Amino acid sequence: MQNTDNNDIRLVVLDMAGTTVADDGLVEEAFAAAARHLGADPDSMVDYVRATMGESKISVFRHLFGQETRAQEANKAFEAAYAALVDAGRVAALPGARETIEELRSQGRTVVLTTGFARTTQDAILAALGWQDLVPLTLCPADAGSRGRPYPDMVLTAFLRTAAADDVRQIAVVGDTSYDMLSGVRAGAGVVAGVLTGAHDADALRTAGATHVLDSVGGLPGVLT
Repeated sequence: MQNTDNNDIRLVVLDMAGTTVADDGLVEEAFAAAARHLGADPDSMVDYVRATMGESKISVFRHLFGQETRAQEANKAFEAAYAALVDAGRVAALPGARETIEELRSQGRTVVLTTGFARTTQDAILAALGWQDLVPLTLCPADAGSRGRPYPDMVLTAFLRTAAADDVRQIAVVGDTSYDMLSGVRAGAGVVAGVLTGAHDADALRTAGATHVLDSVGGLPGVLT
């Protein structure tokens, strides 16, 4: 199979929390609130939560709580807690993230933002940042048949909906977790780039298939040119 040159990347699928949006422990804080809501000890779950950063949140709760009704209740509590943090002004863009997205678009590349959060939470984050019109498409697991990362579904949904690329090798997938990397590898993306501004370190990102490891998303335009 012939490799696609990085300069031929036409579709860039960017994660949000930890990649373009500062996390600052907000995900763990919201998880702790959800665990307490169900009468569980957050400290007993934190290692699993950290290891599965990037995965669809409902999938994490299904693993932790087993029963679907309890998982759904926990997920609702998590989304409510995170929404309250957004409303409190606790969410901010990572330095240079907006400028990077604008630069990628000025290069003629289509940019899609993805998340493991529910649509309501994703929309609240976008509104808080003033990013509602920054990219042509944003996706959450529900937009891709409910399967989030590490499945390739959101990446492939971006590929199909935007029609920006002719070949999956013309896709770049960028994120801060092993699950982001796995989703990119499974989608056949030509560039799978990990950033060190979020949950997982360089070794974890490379082990999961990263073709590049960057200090931040700001290094991406240079990789693609």
